[in-house]
Order: sequence, then C-alpha cells, then structure tokens
Amino acid sequence: MPIPGPDSRYDAVIAGARVAGAATALLLARTGLRVLVVDPVERGRDTLSTHALMRGGVMQLSRWGLLDAVRDAGTPRISHTTFHYEDESIAVPIDPDGDVDGLYAPRRTVLDPILIDAAIDAGADVHFGWALTDIRRTPNGHTTGVTVQSTHGSQREVRADVVIGADGVNSKVARILGASPTYRVPHATASIYGYWKDIDLSGYHWYFGRGGAAGVIPTNHGESCVFVSMSPSRLRADRGRGLETVLLEVVRTISPDLFLQLMESGSTPKLRGFAGSPSLLREAAGPGWALVGDAGYFKDPLTAHGITDALVGAELLARAIVDGCGGSRTLDDALVDYQTRRDSVAKGLLDVTSRIASLDWTVDEVRSLHRTLSREMKGEVETIRSWDSTPIAPRAAHRSAA
Repeated sequence: MPIPGPDSRYDAVIAGARVAGAATALLLARTGLRVLVVDPVERGRDTLSTHALMRGGVMQLSRWGLLDAVRDAGTPRISHTTFHYEDESIAVPIDPDGDVDGLYAPRRTVLDPILIDAAIDAGADVHFGWALTDIRRTPNGHTTGVTVQSTHGSQREVRADVVIGADGVNSKVARILGASPTYRVPHATASIYGYWKDIDLSGYHWYFGRGGAAGVIPTNHGESCVFVSMSPSRLRADRGRGLETVLLEVVRTISPDLFLQLMESGSTPKLRGFAGSPSLLREAAGPGWALVGDAGYFKDPLTAHGITDALVGAELLARAIVDGCGGSRTLDDALVDYQTRRDSVAKGLLDVTSRIASLDWTVDEVRSLHRTLSREMKGEVETIRSWDSTPIAPRAAHRSAA
C-alpha cells in the first residue's frame, strides 16, 4: 500500500523501524493513534548488536505479549550470568519472576521483525524503502509534518502532530532539528563482534581484565555473539593486522580459557568492528518532535544495555504522547516531561557505564562498578513495574486523517 498523499495526517510519524521506532509505533497504535513509520532499509536486515536483553527489556516484551514469539524463534533462555575477573568467576542466577523465566538475546533478524509485525498488527502504517528527508515547521519552529522519499525517488509530504526520530546515534531527525547534546560522559570503547558456533558456555559471560573486556552471549541458531572491547586508539593502531588477530589477542590477555575455546571451535566467523562513539544524552523533545532510542540516548555497548534502553524509552515516550493527545495537558508539555523522565532513568546508567568503559580500573574497582550497575538496573525494573498500575489507556485517535 503506498504512502497516502499530502492531505493525509498522522498523529505521529516515526523515522526508523528498528527496536525503538517499532516499539514506539506498537504502543501508540495500540491506543488508536494513527502512526506512520518509514525506514530506508529492507525489513529485518541484520545490524551490529550485542543482542543481550537485561531484565527490564525482557519484562517489556512480556508485558507487550511478545516474549513467546522470541521463545518460539528458538532464542535460548539465559538462566545465569557469570562475571570473570582475572582468576575469579562469579555466577549470578537469574531468578524467575512471573512470565520472565530468564533473560534472552535474540538476533536482530528475529527481534526487529517481531516488533514491527506487532506494530503493523496494531494498525501502524509501516513503509520500508522510504526515508525521512526533511521536516516542515512553522515560523516559530513547531513541527507540522515531514517529507519522505522512496528508494525509487518518489516523494510524499505528510502532516503530523509529532515527528519522532528513532533513526540511530547519527540521527538525521536530530540533525535537521538541531537537537544538541545535553549531557556527555567522557569514556568510550571500540569493539569487535562475531558469531561462533560450538562454544561450550551457557548463560551470559562477561570478562574483565587488563585494558579490555569481552562477552559471550548465546543467541539464535546455536551461535554465540562474542565481542571484545578495547580503547579506540588500540583498534585504530592494530586494525591493519586484521580484526581476528586483534580480537584473539584481547581475549588471550583477559581469559586464556575463552581463548582456547575460540581456537578449538574450528570456526572463523566474519567479524565486524565498531570504532566507538561518545556516549551522550541529546535534547529528547521540542515543539512537536521527540527522539527515542540511540537517536536521543546513546550508551557505550560494553554493558550491553542498548536494546533494553530502547524498549524502556519507547514506553516513556508513548506514555507522554498519549497523555498529550488526551487533553489533560498539551502535547508539548507532555514531551518536556518525557525528557525529564528519560533523563532520570538514563543518567545513572550512563555514568556507571562510562566509568566501566574507561577500562581504567582495578579488579576490585570494576566489581564495585558492577554492583552500582546492578542497583541502577533494579531501579529501572521498579520503574517498569510501576507502569503496571497505570496502563496506557486505549483511546480513539484525537485527529483522524483528513
């Protein structure tokens, strides 16, 4: 079905159909709001990811009725997570809580389609192969709609009450609107990722040692995502020797046991590198617009919390928009409150992740940082639990298409 013509109007237009955009579209569409989602890439394309969901992320999928689909896709259940500090390993069981029987780390080729299909089933109008190219605003800067363009060159202008950027850390929406960083942290890591078969490890495994870190995350198809984190300067200096050489050197330094497993697996997976990116909070909202996911809040991947961040942020934003569309207060006031709430959830997680990403700690210090991280994640879980007593109320769209 083509995108409607210039006389169409949506309650929300979302640029980006990945986790944050799809989840936001799902929640808004379920309330009866009219939602358009555009994404320039094809449905279900893979993307660089650690895949790991923390408890808050699994809770969100369970609350939205999507966790069974993740299980049915063959995603292994994670019943424990193990932290390795040089010669010490600490295993932490994942206690079941209601439908959350463990943690999960679905491939993005699994998770993203589950979310976008649920959004479509809820009534969202989703178009792949279309990109947001411009945002229309009034003279005083209030957004009124967007211009979108297909990969074949067709253009449409669409009116919207709110424009949402869910288009990643290099967000075009943020760039067009001039959304500036409001909070930065100093540390970032570079990473190398690959998928190994026949790794004899169950559960999440996190390794921390001299100048680096690594993780093993079981995912779909009998594979484990293996990643290493190091300083960006090290990756720049050593990349010419090959990503596999660099990854294995980091692993050998921090975990000889994991190094041996990788060598004995007999597989040489395709590896991808990530040069690192500064962690930050951007302005989350303005008159008639909002940012969600990495577009507004990017955190170093070392703590593998990005997908959970996106699922929590999607509900924070959806709640604000539904509140603003319901007449109890203006949409712009509700969006300002969204930024306040997002920052209150995000800043503690951002700060401790930055400290871990410095890679400048003793073993005792990084243990303490992980205890702080655990407290921050428990606070996030309590925020999610509080939403169960105030569900997002379905309502008719406050303005139907013209």
